[in-house]
Amino acid sequence: MGEIWQILIGIAAGLVVCWLVLLGVLAIARPKGNLLTEAVRLLPDLLRLVSRLARDRALPRRTRWLLWISVGYLALPIDLVPDFIPVLGYADDAIAVALVLRTVIRQSGTDSLDRHWPGTPDGLGVVRRLAGLPIAAPTE
Repeated sequence: MGEIWQILIGIAAGLVVCWLVLLGVLAIARPKGNLLTEAVRLLPDLLRLVSRLARDRALPRRTRWLLWISVGYLALPIDLVPDFIPVLGYADDAIAVALVLRTVIRQSGTDSLDRHWPGTPDGLGVVRRLAGLPIAAPTE
């Protein structure tokens, strides 16, 4: 019976370590300055954007799967990062969306972002900054 408890304690400790690593990754990857506040403010538009991108058959299948997984994460009623944790608690969804958008835009280009953005041009500028892109689309 003692071995079972050791295994359970080991599994619990491993899960705690993985959760702490997740917190560290989110803290490092979070947008700096007021960009995080702007991203949280734009979260409804970001959710619509992710949903539209996930349904776009022009995007690679792997990219669409990543988007659907992120939609599933965002739909979870329980956050992996509880709201009582400063900064990350309320911003984890916006940080997750920002990380997914960076990956999607690197894989599929900026034209899909511009085509599917449901919000204002100023909001698109914030999203472009979140994705590490220039604020204005390059003119040709």
